[in-house]
Amino acid sequence: MKAVGIVVEYNPFHNGHLYHIQKAKEQTDADIVVAVMSGPFLQRGEPALVSKWCRAKMALENGVDLIVELPYSFATQHAAVFAKGAVDILQGLECDYLCFGSESGDINEFSHTFIQLQRKQDEEDLLVKKFLKNGSSYPKAKSLAMQELTCRENDRGLNLSLPNNILGYEYYKAVHTNHYPMEVCTVARMNADYHDKIFTSDSIASATSIRQALLKEEGSLKTIEPYLPLASLNLLRKYKETYLSYHTWENYWSYLKFRLLQTTAKELATIYEMEEGLEYRFLKYVKEASSFQAYIRLLKTKRYTWTRLQRICVHILTNTKKEEMAVHSQPSYIRLLGTTANGRYYLKEKKKQFALDIISKLSSFDKDKIALDIRASQIYALGAQATAQEQLLNMEYLQHPIIK
Repeated sequence: MKAVGIVVEYNPFHNGHLYHIQKAKEQTDADIVVAVMSGPFLQRGEPALVSKWCRAKMALENGVDLIVELPYSFATQHAAVFAKGAVDILQGLECDYLCFGSESGDINEFSHTFIQLQRKQDEEDLLVKKFLKNGSSYPKAKSLAMQELTCRENDRGLNLSLPNNILGYEYYKAVHTNHYPMEVCTVARMNADYHDKIFTSDSIASATSIRQALLKEEGSLKTIEPYLPLASLNLLRKYKETYLSYHTWENYWSYLKFRLLQTTAKELATIYEMEEGLEYRFLKYVKEASSFQAYIRLLKTKRYTWTRLQRICVHILTNTKKEEMAVHSQPSYIRLLGTTANGRYYLKEKKKQFALDIISKLSSFDKDKIALDIRASQIYALGAQATAQEQLLNMEYLQHPIIK
C-alpha cells in the first residue's frame, strides 16, 4: 500500500482541508492518507477549538485513514522545529509521499529555493543576525534574509513572506536534509488566505475566519455551514453540547494569570522560549490586563510577535521548562488517535518496519516519555466548563484510538 502523509491542525476541519486530501490522493495515486495532527495546543500558541479526539473524528469522516498526534514538543514550536517533528513522524510511519498546501502550488519553486539557500547558509545566518539587530522578530528576520538571498539573482522565486510557503519550505527542507525517501508535492491553497478574518468565497474559508464567525455567533453553526463538511458541523454541535463551550485563550486567562502572579522572575526565566529578559515584561503587565487579548496587546512589540508571545504563554500555562524541551529534539513515539479499515490494514502490513513505538494505550507505555503531552492535555481540559472538565480529563487515559 502507498501512503501520502499530510501535516494538519484541523481547527476545525473545513472544505479547504477536504480539497487538500482529495488533491493529495489525486497527485500521488496513494492508497491511504496518513495525517499527523497537533494535539491540544497549536503552532501559533493557541488552544485548539475542540479536543484532538473530536478533530481526529472529523478527519476520519472526511478521507483520512490513519491519524496520529504531533507531540507538544513539536506542535508548539516555530516553523522549522514544527516541520521537522512532523516529517520525522511521517517517515517513521513509512509514508511514500508528503503533500502540503501552499500559496505557491509549484513544487519546483520549493526545490529551486532549497538548492539556492543551501549554497548560502552562512550568508543567511549573517543576514538573520543583521535583521534581528535592526529590531525584527526572528520569523521576520528569517523571512527577510531568505527573500534577500533568493532575489539577488533574479530568482524564479518562492514568496517566503507567505505563511504556508514558509512552512512548506521547512517541510521540503526537512525531507531533503535528512535524505528521506519520501516524494514531496504541494497543493495550491484555494480562495481563502491563511489569515483571512472574513469570508471571501461561497464554499472555502480560512480556519481563522470560521473560528471568528463561530465565536461571534456564540456557537451558532448557521453562518459557517457553507464552509464545513456535514460531519464537522455535527461534531462541533455535539462537542458544544457535551463540554458546554469551545476552547479559546480567554477560557485559560485566569489560570495563566494565577501562574504569573505566584511566580518570580527567576522562576519564569526557566520557562521555554523565555529569553532576553522577557520575564520582567510578562510580570510587569499581568496586573494591568483584564483579558488575555488585552495582555498580549500590552506585551507585543515589533521584535516579539503575537504568535511567539502566545507560545510562551502556553509554556507558562503548562509549566514547560527549557531543560524539559531540550530532551525532545526528535520524536521517540507515535500516539495513535484513530484509523479506518484501510488504516488498520496499513498498520498491520507496515508495523514491523516502523522505527518508532506506536502508542494505542497509555497504560502500556512509559509515562515519563509522554509526560509533557499528558500534562498539556490535562491543562487543556480546564478550558471546558467546570461540570464537563472531569470527562475531558479522563479521555486522555480512557479513550482508545477511534475506529471508523
